[in-house]
Amino acid sequence: MFGTLAALLVIIGFLGAKKMSTKNHTIQLTSSSFTHQSRLPIDHTCEGKDISPHLSWSNVPAGVKSFALICDDPDAPAKTWLHWTIFNIPSTVTTLAQGVATTPKLANGACQGITDFGSVGFGGACPPKGHGTHHYIFTLYALDTLLNLEPGISRAVLENAMKGHILATGQLIGTYSRE
Repeated sequence: MFGTLAALLVIIGFLGAKKMSTKNHTIQLTSSSFTHQSRLPIDHTCEGKDISPHLSWSNVPAGVKSFALICDDPDAPAKTWLHWTIFNIPSTVTTLAQGVATTPKLANGACQGITDFGSVGFGGACPPKGHGTHHYIFTLYALDTLLNLEPGISRAVLENAMKGHILATGQLIGTYSRE
């Protein structure tokens, strides 16, 4: 009896450690539009075309059912400014092309939420003039589920739905300032 219990505890411990190590997994998030910690090209700002940058990712853990992405600016004057939420990106997708449509639902089934601009889809970098350099943090989440959410949801709803489902994350940061 004791031997069986000890063996069961070892197996449970191994499975728990395996799940823990997956949660510490880091996704490699990159862009052909800009490099980490570099200035965003004008096309991805309110002074340019206001389109989303190209993003791609690798080093994804096993068990991913979907991806979600949040882009925000923590340097905004009043609060962290939300520039983009996109979720239910299929697990087979590892790239978002430059200029993702600003529609609630994409052809691949991914859905977009509402931004602090009050619209759906990517809203480009647009810091106040003379406010210094702002950082635009793109965070990709690998999830163990598809989220049962409608397009146009808020960031808070998305983050709440992702709780307990995040297998790994990756970040890419771009910068921008307006004089």
